[in-house]
Amino acid sequence: MATQNLCTVKRRGRVHLITLTGAGEHRLNPALLSAIRSAVAASAGAGALVLAAEGKYFSNGFDQAWARTAPRHLQATMGGEFRGLVADLLALPMPTVAAVTGHAAAAGCGLVLAHDAVIMRGSRGFLYMSEVDAGLKLVDFFAEVFREKVPDAINRRDLLLRGGRMAAPEAVLRGIVDKAVDGGVEDVVNAAVAEAEKLAARGWDGEVVAEIRKAAWPNLWSKVKDYGADAPAAAARPRL
Repeated sequence: MATQNLCTVKRRGRVHLITLTGAGEHRLNPALLSAIRSAVAASAGAGALVLAAEGKYFSNGFDQAWARTAPRHLQATMGGEFRGLVADLLALPMPTVAAVTGHAAAAGCGLVLAHDAVIMRGSRGFLYMSEVDAGLKLVDFFAEVFREKVPDAINRRDLLLRGGRMAAPEAVLRGIVDKAVDGGVEDVVNAAVAEAEKLAARGWDGEVVAEIRKAAWPNLWSKVKDYGADAPAAAARPRL
C-alpha cells in the first residue's frame, strides 16, 4: 500500500512496516507527517510497528523551506502534525521500533526517540540536534521528548547543547539506542523487524501497552494527547 507516494506500508509477519520512500532527506512537512500518521493509523491488527526510510537520511528534520513559503495561517500545521504523530505513537496499542537507516537530525531525531526501541545502522548515520547551531528554540513538547526519553542529564546536554553528531556505537554506549547493526539499509530494517517480531510474540494486550507507555512518560503525553488521532473532536488542532 502507498500513502500519497511518500511512504509505503507492508506487513512482514505480525509487523507493520512503514518506509519513507525516495532518496531525499525526508523533511517533515505537513504532507509527509500526514502520510506517516495515516500509515500508523492503518496498523490495526498488527503485533508491532517499525518505521524505516530509504536513502541516506532517516529524516533531516522539519521542512524549513516549506515553512518559509507557507501562508501564515498554515505556519502552525507542521508542528501540530508532528505533535499529533508523537501522540499517535504513544497511544498505539503495540510496541514500536525505529529502524534508523541513515541520518536523523532535529525533528527526525525526536521522531526516533518517540519509539519504544531504536535499531541504528552502525556504519553510517548519526543522531544530531541542530537547533543550537541553527539558533532555534525548542518548543515545549519537543523538549519533553528529550527530558523523558533521554533521562541522563549529561547525555541530554551533549545532544541538545553541544551540537555533536552521535554515531550508533556511541549512542548504544550511552543507552540512547538499543542496537547498532552492521551492513546496509536492508540489514537494519531486517534487524528492526526481527526485534519487533520478538516483541509481538509476547502477545501483550495492546491497550495495556499503550496505557503503560502513557504512564511511563506522563509529562510528554500531557503535552501531546490533545493532538493525537484519538483526541476529542473538540480539541483544537491545526488544519491543512
